[in-house]
Amino acid sequence: MTDDDFRKALSSANELRITFVGRKTEKKFSTPVWFVNQGDKVYLLPVNGTASDWYKDVLKDPKMELQASGKKMTAKTVPITDKKRIEEVVEMFRKKYGAGDMKRYYPRTDAAVELSV
Repeated sequence: MTDDDFRKALSSANELRITFVGRKTEKKFSTPVWFVNQGDKVYLLPVNGTASDWYKDVLKDPKMELQASGKKMTAKTVPITDKKRIEEVVEMFRKKYGAGDMKRYYPRTDAAVELSV
């Protein structure tokens, strides 16, 4: 599969399944997440910000497998901690998923993650 195949899969997906390694157990974990895609970048918001377990896990091991519409790829996570940049990501999520759902499902927005796809 090429990166273009994965990007095409993103265009028809509403959520991703991320797989990452636990920082304490070193076991693999998977969970569905919302995402925003811009060109060759994917942005994720941890639901509980810096307190989210998967966010803490990728700080230790930045590799993450992404799965969208049956396509998979591995990417390296880059934490976003700059408040202005996080707000830009939050705004992209609001536009995609709606302000009401953002307020309901994302009570803490003090971190974001960027991946190159």
